[in-house]
Amino acid sequence: MAQFDTPTRARGTLPFSIDEVDRRLADGGLAMGALHEIAPSAPALAEEAAATLFAAGIATRASSGPVLWALSRFDLYAPALEQAGLPPERLLFAQARDDRELLAVMEDGLRHRGLAAVIGEVRRVDMTASRRLQLAAADGQTPALLLRRWRKRELCPLSAPSAATTRWRIGCAPSVPLGVPGVGRPRWAVELVRQRNGNPFSIVLEGCDAQGRLAVPAAVSDRATAAERHVKAA
Repeated sequence: MAQFDTPTRARGTLPFSIDEVDRRLADGGLAMGALHEIAPSAPALAEEAAATLFAAGIATRASSGPVLWALSRFDLYAPALEQAGLPPERLLFAQARDDRELLAVMEDGLRHRGLAAVIGEVRRVDMTASRRLQLAAADGQTPALLLRRWRKRELCPLSAPSAATTRWRIGCAPSVPLGVPGVGRPRWAVELVRQRNGNPFSIVLEGCDAQGRLAVPAAVSDRATAAERHVKAA
């Protein structure tokens, strides 16, 4: 049986450690004991992957403990999660029959107090269910990350009311050419659609690194110089 470190519960916030983001968040970061909703900006595979990895990065940084991932269809790509800092040994999967069962599994996990984070993928969740998740997250002081999947192409999942503390929309943004052969770090269009006691905002960030951290994109010239140095060193 895998051994996990016990999560260190700050009972406060989880900063992104990016000034352009943290200073615009009402709590200076993500509230640990709270519900946070994340949705892809469009019903497309690339956007869904970006939203999934955004959630994985938050869970990675929350603590070194295990992460419960509840889903009804197992379609996760393990190597991508590991690149965002979530190796297989940190993940506990729960496959539910439907959204109702999945939300119940999330509640139980949030109140356990032994998890770094609880992530759930749903298509339908009403205000009552989101309130229950918010209360369970506060009770267990564990972040609840709800991935909202598209049900209708013309209707964003975040258009429905919710008790979530923050609601995020994540999409892909164009990458800047490196100037040398190679694949650069992906860029995401990160939009905070709603936050309690704060204003919405949007920003372009570089995707998660191996520690789940996002970054402000470097200038094109800086990226080209760094890439050239890397090639010469190799």
